[in-house]
This record gives sequence, C-alpha cells and structure tokens, in this order.
Amino acid sequence: MKKEGFNFVFWISTVVITVFLLFGALVPETLSHYAEKAFEWMTTYFSSFYLIVAVFFIGFCLFLAFSRYGAIKLGQDSDEPEYTYYNWIGMLFSAGFGVALVFWGVSEPVKHYISPPPGYEGETEEAIGAAIQYSMFHWGIHQWAIFAVIGLCIAYFQFRKQKQGLISTAVEPLMKNKFGNVKGWRSTIDILAVLATATGVATSLGLGVMQVNGGLHYTFGIGDHIGTQLVIIVVLMCTYLFSSITGLNKGIRILSLVNLTIAFFLMAFTFLVGPTLYIFNTFVSGLGGYVENFTKMSFNINPHQEQAWLNDWTVFYWAWAMAWSPFVGTFIARVSKGRTIREFVTGVMFVPPLVAIAWMAVFGGGALFFETVKGYEIVSAVQDDVTNGLFVTLNQFPFGMLLSIVAISLIFTFLITSADSATFVLGMMTSKDQLNPGLGTKIIWGIFMSAIAAILLLASGLTGLQTASLVTALPFSIIMILMCFSLFKELKEEAK
Repeated sequence: MKKEGFNFVFWISTVVITVFLLFGALVPETLSHYAEKAFEWMTTYFSSFYLIVAVFFIGFCLFLAFSRYGAIKLGQDSDEPEYTYYNWIGMLFSAGFGVALVFWGVSEPVKHYISPPPGYEGETEEAIGAAIQYSMFHWGIHQWAIFAVIGLCIAYFQFRKQKQGLISTAVEPLMKNKFGNVKGWRSTIDILAVLATATGVATSLGLGVMQVNGGLHYTFGIGDHIGTQLVIIVVLMCTYLFSSITGLNKGIRILSLVNLTIAFFLMAFTFLVGPTLYIFNTFVSGLGGYVENFTKMSFNINPHQEQAWLNDWTVFYWAWAMAWSPFVGTFIARVSKGRTIREFVTGVMFVPPLVAIAWMAVFGGGALFFETVKGYEIVSAVQDDVTNGLFVTLNQFPFGMLLSIVAISLIFTFLITSADSATFVLGMMTSKDQLNPGLGTKIIWGIFMSAIAAILLLASGLTGLQTASLVTALPFSIIMILMCFSLFKELKEEAK
C-alpha cells in the first residue's frame, strides 16, 4: 500500500527518466538504433494518420473559436487576462519556439534547397520557392494547432471548471463512467506527459548549447568541444534556476519580453540592412505559396512516390509537436486565464506562426540570396555544421559581428526561458498541480534537465533521445483526440 502523501507521478517519472538516461549514456548507439527503428515503424504505418490528425486539430480549434462557444472564457466570467497581449505573445513565443526557430531559421530552408520535396529539382529557382514555402508550412499553424488543443483543454478545466490543470483531467469526463480505476489511468497519462516534457526539453537544451558553442567558435574562435559545452550548461543552469526563484510574473515574463524584443530587433535590422527587396518578395511569394498549397501540403501523401522526405520533415515535425505539446500546452494554458476561447485560438494559432513565417523569409531568404545571387558558400557551411548556418549568414550582412553577438544572446535567453518554463510546468505536473509549484520541486527538475543534457552531450546520445522521445507522439495523439471530444462534451453541457 502506498504511504500517505507518496507522489506517485514524481517518483515513477524520475526513476524511468534515470534508467532511460543511463541507457542513453552507456549505450547511445543502441538507444539510437532502436529509437530510429521505432520511429521508422511509426512513420511507415502512421504517417497518413499524423497528417490527418494535425488537420483535425486545426479544424477543431477553428470550429470552437467561431462557434457559439467562442465567447466562453477560460476562467470565470468576471476574470480578466493576467498579462498584456504583448506579454502573453512573448511567453507563447518563448515556450512554443524556444531555440528551435533560431536553430533552423537558416538551416532548414538551405537543406530544402539542396534536397527539396518530391517533384522539385535541387539547387534550382523552383527549389528556392519550395524551400521557403515548406519551411513556412512546417513552422506555421499546424504546430500551433497541436499546442492549442492541449492548452485550450487544460485552461478550460483548470480555470473554468476549477479542476486540476493536468493532461489527465481533460480526458476524465470521457473515462470516469467507463473505467473503474480512473486514478490508474490518470497517473499513466500524467507520467507520459512528464517523460515527454523532460526528455524533449533536455534534448532542446543540448541542441541549443551546441549552437551557442558553434556561434562562439565561429565569432570569437572559442573551442568547439565538450568542455566548452559543459561550461555553457553550468552557466545556463545557474541562470535559469535564479530566474525560477523569481517566479512566473518576474523571471519568465521579463525574459519572454526580452526574447520577443530582441527577436524583432534582429529580424527588422537584418531586413532593413540586407537585401530588403529580395527578402520582401520572398516573404510575399512564400506566404502566397503557403496559402495556395495549404491543402496539398497538409495531405502530401502519394503512394506512387518515395515518402522518405515527407517522413523526415513533415511527419517528424508533427510528431515532435505532439511529443512537445504537454509542455507547451500546459504552459500556455497557465498564462491564458481570463481570455475567451476565440481570443485564445486566434492568438495562439496565428500570431506566433506569422512571426515564424517572417523569420524564415528574412533569414532563410537572406541565406539563399547570398548563396544563389552573391555566390557565398552558405550551403557548404550548413552541410559542414548546421549550427553555423545562422552565423555564416549573419556575417554577410553589414555589422555581421554585432548581429552574431545579438543572435548568441538571443539563443541563450531562449534557452533560459525554455528551461525556466519547463521547470515550472514539470513542477505543476508533479506537485499535485500547484499553480505556483514549490521552489524545491522546480530546482530538482532544473538540475535534472541540465544533467540529462550534459550526460547526453558526453555520450553523443542527443539524436537517440530526440528520436526516442517522438515515440510518445503516437499515444499522445490518441489522448489529444480524446481531450477534444471531452472538451466538446463539457462545452455542450455548459451551453445547456
């Protein structure tokens, strides 16, 4: 029998993550091999399912936003939003994109230019258009619809129904009359959410640290090796633990504002001092292609064509968003109290994607301009090391050194905000859903995530862990569908 007060979700999660960590540290090749096999099986048999589910989430969110349910508040009728719109968008942007958008802003369009989707020939004018269009597509509303489903469900049950803000709470209305052992099901779902969050964030920290190290090496000649990366991790951990002590309304909120402001400054400055007309035309044509081919790209399954590109990019992104969604969704739910369903959906699904689309046009378009028009070797730099793509591109702009320093600072603050947000969410998930989890719990998770990232960097197991964490996407997609039906059931009951 469990002792009174035993935190089942916390302890089972930490034990499983520790075992998984040891496996990845001691035999990273084995972890990577089996993780790739599992993901290959998933993409072989479920790639169409992922595409359909992502579109279903878009349709579900839009239906709620523009139906009679759109005016319902995520909170009591008298509740007002806790944060200004700019603050709110800044926190969405920092939690949802983290360092990933900065990491792939140059490298993904360049990779699509070299190896475009089926039907295009690499390194041609047509490949440039396809590269920008698909990069915008991968960072557009599909990802944010996935995040929005989790956030919407948790925020409704937490603030409107005054229940625990956990993934399991959102499916309970469908389960409570069908399963006797509801608590067992709830614990299983919550443990899965904790595992996905901890491994996903730790992997992103590791990748971000590698890019910071790459930027320092390219800009200042600082050694690009594991010793430097471990120092960066220690500095990063101390910084985000200090931020976590200050709480949500100070640390995360202020850092999110800083992130959004620096990102806008970097993007606006490079747009104005770089090939402005080329970038603007890239934005317009890319956005036009995105809108025009939205349906085609959303259901890009052709049984007569090789599906490797689709699985490596589109299906991978949707699976990664679903595996990442417990963290992002729980966090955006926490900061969205007092907003209506319509306001939540339009803000979450359209504003961050628009920023991402502009980012891809500015940095991806700028990189392809320097490669194809000026003849600078951006492609070879990305092929040598994807972490250097951004810095090689920035070096071609006026004040390239200054821009690289700003970019390194932006990556670091993104890492701090992502880690700080993750410790907050993990604290909520494993401390009986306190809206403001205890400092001790946040510190434990903060140290734990840094340890995971450090061990995996030492063992070169980041790729294996990243792929392995995607295995959670398949069961989570089922849970998310159940959450949609559960939310709709409750909204219909409320409307009566």
